[in-house]
Amino acid sequence: MDELSYDTYIIASRSRTIYVGVTGDLRRRVFQHKQKKHPGFTARYNCNRLVWFESFSEVSAAIQREKEIKGWTRVKKIALIEHANATWEDLSEPWFPQLATGEAPGKADPSLR
Repeated sequence: MDELSYDTYIIASRSRTIYVGVTGDLRRRVFQHKQKKHPGFTARYNCNRLVWFESFSEVSAAIQREKEIKGWTRVKKIALIEHANATWEDLSEPWFPQLATGEAPGKADPSLR
């Protein structure tokens, strides 16, 4: 049986607007942000680049960390991101190569037809 994992994450726009969240399925949640599946802050401000995350085995620890970070100043949040990801690289880019090429997820490679 797979061990459950919970993640606290920061997702950002190209202009570095940031959003802090928590999830039990980071890949699925990041994909939702990229596809703007839910209206709200991240869709409105185009926050679709995963720039930082931390994993926990207990959901309560992930939620506690999210609340802690949300209480920080923007400067402190930026320092957290840049300590691990100085260039604000999209850490999820390798997960969704089809999005980088503009291809729809799950679309068949035309060379395979």
